Amino acid sequence: MKGSEKAGAKPAAREESLGESVRWLALMVLAVVAVRSLVFEPFNIPSGSMIPTLQIGDFVYVSKFSYGYSRFSFPFSPNLFGGRIMGSEPHRGDVAVFRYTQNTSIDYIKRIVGLPGDHIQMTGGKLFLNGIEVPRTSLGHYEVLDENNRLLSGERYRESLPGSAGRPAVDHEILKLTDEGFANDTPEYVVPQGYFFAMGDDRDDSADSRFQGDGPDDLGYVPMQNLVGRAPMVLFSIDLKHPAWQFWYWPVEIRWNRFLHPVT
Repeated sequence: MKGSEKAGAKPAAREESLGESVRWLALMVLAVVAVRSLVFEPFNIPSGSMIPTLQIGDFVYVSKFSYGYSRFSFPFSPNLFGGRIMGSEPHRGDVAVFRYTQNTSIDYIKRIVGLPGDHIQMTGGKLFLNGIEVPRTSLGHYEVLDENNRLLSGERYRESLPGSAGRPAVDHEILKLTDEGFANDTPEYVVPQGYFFAMGDDRDDSADSRFQGDGPDDLGYVPMQNLVGRAPMVLFSIDLKHPAWQFWYWPVEIRWNRFLHPVT
């Protein structure tokens, strides 16, 4: 009998151990989902639309609670509720992650340059906000390769975007490649209530709110509900010129100067 009891105890112990492992794994998954949904989430920068502020290969930290929570704050965007919970309006000059207006499964990152009621216009390659030219200062010539290995060659500026809600102006860098084309001579846009106007800091290589049509790359005004969070910092950055499996290149491809680099 004693031998039978001992033999019968082993499966029970294994089942208990398996149950504990499953519960531990479930708690870990819930904790990760909760942190990514409510606190922060890392995002990779795959394109050059925010050069020179953000570089291709940057991994940014995105604060999920900056603007409150919508369905897009959660994995798979479950349609649990409309609007935003604990929502707060973004500030002009914020670099924000949001869902693309034509396909909400895609994340975009741009700078918020217009809030509800703002008048936005590009004239001769210069940005006008509420009828006043946004001041900028030249920082000299700038060249960089984009995600398609195409050379972007132009002028880098420090732009001073007027703050909102009593905040000071936001000084940040932009890249200008040309003053020609539609994106540099636009109609005046008036941002409607419940929306914001987003632009890339690479002003001539960005599909943003200046494009208001129904083309596949047109962003238009962005609903506040589409906001995911604010990007205040670059966690780290990698210049992947070689395939990822060639690990011996990793030390020289890491951009050490961009670790914990603030996004302004």
